[in-house]
Amino acid sequence: MAAIQIFRLAHRLHRWRIPLLPRLLYGVNRILFALVLPPSASVGRDVLLGYQGLGVVIHKDSVIGDRVRIAPGVTIGGRGEPDGVPKVGNDVVIGTGAKLLGPIRVGDGAQIGANAVVLTDVPAATLAVGIPARILPLGRSAAQLLH
Repeated sequence: MAAIQIFRLAHRLHRWRIPLLPRLLYGVNRILFALVLPPSASVGRDVLLGYQGLGVVIHKDSVIGDRVRIAPGVTIGGRGEPDGVPKVGNDVVIGTGAKLLGPIRVGDGAQIGANAVVLTDVPAATLAVGIPARILPLGRSAAQLLH
């Protein structure tokens, strides 16, 4: 059974208010896949966790859309403030080691580069790269990005 399937079962049991079992399944994901994905998180359809979510940490209140690809080592969480956590749109690609922190929104079709630290909103169909992340339009060549 894959990590996302274990999460989906735990999430369903959590919604049905069944005690203990969702936490046990959460623990299974933690031990087997080093994946922190609480049953209370909202994860859309066809989400792909690279390498079964190895090293991925997702906040319990995060919202992740449909067809999102999440690479290993990604963190989606808060900044210790009570005002919110990331909301990720549909068809988003999040690169290895990226950090999405705070009450931000990532628009549909956006791409987050490897090891980017995203602290502000990312509009739809754009690319976020760097520390802290800069927003660039999609489709630029590597030569244009260097200038």
